[in-house]
Amino acid sequence: MKIILIIIYLILTLSGLIFMKKGGNPGKINISKKDIQLSMSPISAVGFVFYLCSFLLFTKIVVMFDLSYIMPIVTGIVQVLTLITANLFFKEKISKKGIIGASLVIIGIIIMNIKF
Repeated sequence: MKIILIIIYLILTLSGLIFMKKGGNPGKINISKKDIQLSMSPISAVGFVFYLCSFLLFTKIVVMFDLSYIMPIVTGIVQVLTLITANLFFKEKISKKGIIGASLVIIGIIIMNIKF
């Protein structure tokens, strides 16, 4: 069950990032004495909802695991998957430094999971 929650978190996070980037509108916040208004494109709004849901799910995941264990692993996986999805969806180039960095993150995740 824990692994399924992490996979859902990763999907929501990446979906949120993809939709917000596709929407191309970071949104505008107007605050007046009587109300607060948030406006953004519909695609960006979908991304915002996905990302908000991923944050709420992450608060549950943090409680389920040791923080010093789960935070580096999940954020490392998000970084590597973001690099890959940016290349696939937005044709962003992956530099040699990006490949080396992602490789180091993957190696770190493997080392953190080795049982001695």
